[in-house]
Amino acid sequence: MNTLKYMHIAFRLAQKAQDIEEIPIGAVIVYQDQIIGFGFNQSIQLNDPTAHAEIQAIRQAGEYLQNYRLMNCTLFVTVEPCAMCAGAIVHSRIKNIIFGAKEPKCGAVCSQQQYFDSPYLNHKVDWLDGVMAEESRDLMQGFFKNRRKYR
Repeated sequence: MNTLKYMHIAFRLAQKAQDIEEIPIGAVIVYQDQIIGFGFNQSIQLNDPTAHAEIQAIRQAGEYLQNYRLMNCTLFVTVEPCAMCAGAIVHSRIKNIIFGAKEPKCGAVCSQQQYFDSPYLNHKVDWLDGVMAEESRDLMQGFFKNRRKYR
């Protein structure tokens, strides 16, 4: 599996979110080396607090597979998931998650929580961070810096 290829696609989706003034996070779900779901943050545009990039990609992948279980799928996302998204990742049975930048304020994988390591979960998610971390972090920081400038 070409990790950088899929992270570049997720990054382009994050830029798409930024273009519509959403927090720039993008996500791609891959099954058998094929993209079956993708998304970018659209919470503001859709008036939906659950419309995070990961949730959008999970919904699309479920439709594609006609199954709410995304067994043997890998999620690529530009920024460490929050608690809501980490829960959805576990419930959907995604096997692997690869993300770029850590989210020091609300990251639920390794920054503020270690959700996937919780002993009570009935599904284990393997994860890797740091892929395109600098680019993803720069995109996020630039977005928030620009937002503060115009307030």
